[in-house]
Order: sequence, then structure tokens, then C-alpha cells
Amino acid sequence: MDNEELQQLVCQISLESFQKPFMHQAYFNGRLRSTGGRYLLQSHNIEINPKAYELYGLKEIQGIVLHELCHYHLHIEGKGYQHRDKDFRELLRNVNAPRFCSTLHTSKSSTKKQRRYTYTCVNCQRLYVRKIKMNVEKYCCSKCLGGLKLLE
Repeated sequence: MDNEELQQLVCQISLESFQKPFMHQAYFNGRLRSTGGRYLLQSHNIEINPKAYELYGLKEIQGIVLHELCHYHLHIEGKGYQHRDKDFRELLRNVNAPRFCSTLHTSKSSTKKQRRYTYTCVNCQRLYVRKIKMNVEKYCCSKCLGGLKLLE
């Protein structure tokens, strides 16, 4: 699916579900990471995460488009368009739009595991766990002022 097909889909869904035309642009934005799509308040455009289409297909994109069109039409009409607003929640329910999109993380391997460094005092054996590697020549034990040693 390309941007032109997405534009046609958004216009079609807007007419079928809301009986109102979508007069702005809809396009894919590959820089979106954790969200399925977003409605831009100033330009009134809708951006969709292409990863949602790759992972879940057309049905997921239709749900995201419905959700973003709820923001769009309510904002254009001057009603409450934010997630917490009553108007927004009612319109979501009326058009059967999802409140959230499916998770876009492919696996746990995409998130980095934080490395930990463990140091011990050579005198009192007190342990220090750090996220960042430190210079053992520059620092000492806070309890007994002994030297530190990196544990493997």
C-alpha cells in the first residue's frame, strides 16, 4: 500500500463511517515508533505508521484510520477531540473505532538490555552496581576509602 491508496482509503472510510468528507492529506510516516498514527492539529493531516500495515495488515490500518478520523472530525467541528473528552469517547463507540492500536514492537530483542558493572571494595568487600563504567583509579569506597575492583 502506498500513500495514494492510503489517501483513498481514508476518504472512503470518512464518507462511510462519518458521512463527512476528509479534505486533507493522509500519508505514511516511517519515523513513528510507538504509535499507530497521529492527527496533526495545525495541518489537519493524518500520519500512519507503515509498520502497523506490515505487521497486522489492512484491518489494523482501518482501525487506526477510524481512530484518527474521530480526532479529525471533532477538531474540525470544535468539539472535544482529545482522548479524555466525552465527545471523543462517544464517537469512538458510535463508529466502533479502537481506542488503542496493536503493539508495534516486534520482539524483546529490539529493546536493548542494560549492561551493569559491579565493583567491590578491596578492603571491606562492599558492592557497587553501576550502569556506566567508572575509572577505579579515580574513585574509592564510600565506607572505608579502600580501592575498588571491577568484578567480571
